[in-house]
Amino acid sequence: MNCSAPEPVAKVVVDSIHGDIHLTDRECRVIDTASFQRLRYIKQLGMAHFTYQNATHTRFAHSLGVLAIMKKVLAPERRRVRLTDDQEEDLRLAALLHDVGHYPYSHLMEKVDSVRLSEEFVEGAASTPRIVIASPYPSHVDIGRLIVTEQKDLIDALGSRERAERIANLFSRTQVADQQLSKLISSSLDLDRFDYLLRDARGTGTPYGQVDLNYLLNSIRMSPSGLLGVSEKALPAAEHLLFARYFMHRTVYAHKTTMAFEEACRQLLRRIRDAGRYGLPKDGPAVESLVKSQELGDFTDAYVDHIVQRAINDEDPVIAGLASAIRRRQPPKLLKEVLVLQGRDEEPPPGSVFKLNCRHRLRALAQSHGFHLGQFLLCETKPLLLEDRPHRITASAARELPPEEEDPLIKVFVGQNEEPVSIVDVPHSIIGKCADFVFQAFRLYFVPTLGGNEPTPDELRCAVADWHKSD
Repeated sequence: MNCSAPEPVAKVVVDSIHGDIHLTDRECRVIDTASFQRLRYIKQLGMAHFTYQNATHTRFAHSLGVLAIMKKVLAPERRRVRLTDDQEEDLRLAALLHDVGHYPYSHLMEKVDSVRLSEEFVEGAASTPRIVIASPYPSHVDIGRLIVTEQKDLIDALGSRERAERIANLFSRTQVADQQLSKLISSSLDLDRFDYLLRDARGTGTPYGQVDLNYLLNSIRMSPSGLLGVSEKALPAAEHLLFARYFMHRTVYAHKTTMAFEEACRQLLRRIRDAGRYGLPKDGPAVESLVKSQELGDFTDAYVDHIVQRAINDEDPVIAGLASAIRRRQPPKLLKEVLVLQGRDEEPPPGSVFKLNCRHRLRALAQSHGFHLGQFLLCETKPLLLEDRPHRITASAARELPPEEEDPLIKVFVGQNEEPVSIVDVPHSIIGKCADFVFQAFRLYFVPTLGGNEPTPDELRCAVADWHKSD
């Protein structure tokens, strides 16, 4: 273990979650770059502030929070591996920069290519060919890698292009990354998850994301083969962490109002991108060109806000209606919600009947009232399990995973065993009993037109009331 003296503190910042965060000179230089300061203007929770008025915390605050947790992990009393000074600093900087590539409104804009317009869903690819972009928008991780290795201010702050590449490899989990260090950046004990649960709970005023951070950090161990896990006595704290994530997804991240605004914005951006309007990047190379340029600093939430404002007067009534709903905070009306909690292998698949009825009956409903299909938004949440990975994996298989496919299942050292097992395989863990249950929400929304002579939402709700039933 490295016993050298700690780096001198250049600055102390106060965080609402972690208290004082002691920053080194290099960390201050990275934080002070324009490329990193951009994160001050990107909300951590996308459009959740439309639902929770205090949820305006940013990727900037979250990034400093993950740095603070990494500092705790690397504290002399907690370190579980032997590291050089440079390796420790690389880990801290990778934790700090892990989200530097986020798009405006975090994940919202990043997922434009996966959006399926309502008319595409209803009519099918045969009658309405979907516009396929040859080079889709890159992930925020790939964008982060570009920013760290191409933006001169970050390269200078980090000290060299070689170091910038090394740090980008760590947070992007490439195969050339140091695998031992990658386990500390991305493993079953996800530092990113620790901070966002605590911070999002504070920002939204909900209690569900509270976790016993210090106890979990104090219980971390590394096995002889290099697997990270927690001691058996910390099993309740680890279970609590997973339930906290589960309930935050159900109550905050998939809230019906937030989901309505974000789906409206995704549909809006997809239509604008396909129409080639308002300067929205047309494909992945255009995004890459933007983030490598001096225009990066303008690629914030305000970038999308400006597009939404301009689109209110668009000649396309669907685009104008979606933009107006967002700008005036008039959420699309929820017509029908189907909530499903069932075993992963049960049939029929969750929501299949509801989706099938939407596909077969939505066009007739739209035509009967003179609506455009684009005024209906059908969306579903990602299948939610207590753990990220929907299947179990053995410890030996986990060791063979490359860094970018790190097994997310929390591992526990049971009894005197030197190697940990996945939490779902601990006989006395409630997680193992519940691990095969999947929660999913399926929702159908309607976007009214401005001043339109339309039926009330209640009338539309009556029309779709039985769409969850099979004939």
